[in-house]
Amino acid sequence: MAEELKIIDSLWLLKTDAGYKIGLTNQAQEDLGNITFATMPKVGQTLKKGDSLIELEAEKAVSEFSTPLSGTVSAINEAAEQDPSTLDDGNQLNAWIAILTDVDEAELS
Repeated sequence: MAEELKIIDSLWLLKTDAGYKIGLTNQAQEDLGNITFATMPKVGQTLKKGDSLIELEAEKAVSEFSTPLSGTVSAINEAAEQDPSTLDDGNQLNAWIAILTDVDEAELS
């Protein structure tokens, strides 16, 4: 994959044609254990850097992850909304949470 993942606070970021995709790193998956419940962001929601992106309940912990950048949620991983264990996928690119558009790329520097 030519694009590089940026890791920020247990989340990865990937710039795609659709916007910035954000997901859980394998390390976060290991720290949490099996994920049993997820409170996903809403499509159309505007988030500021540091706002709650997702709340996860898992066998080892209940954790809240903050968005590493500001933007508008243009899509969410609907499979993960239906079945939170999707976020346990060994291929961390499948453990994506949301795609943000209207992003302030300066926040990444």
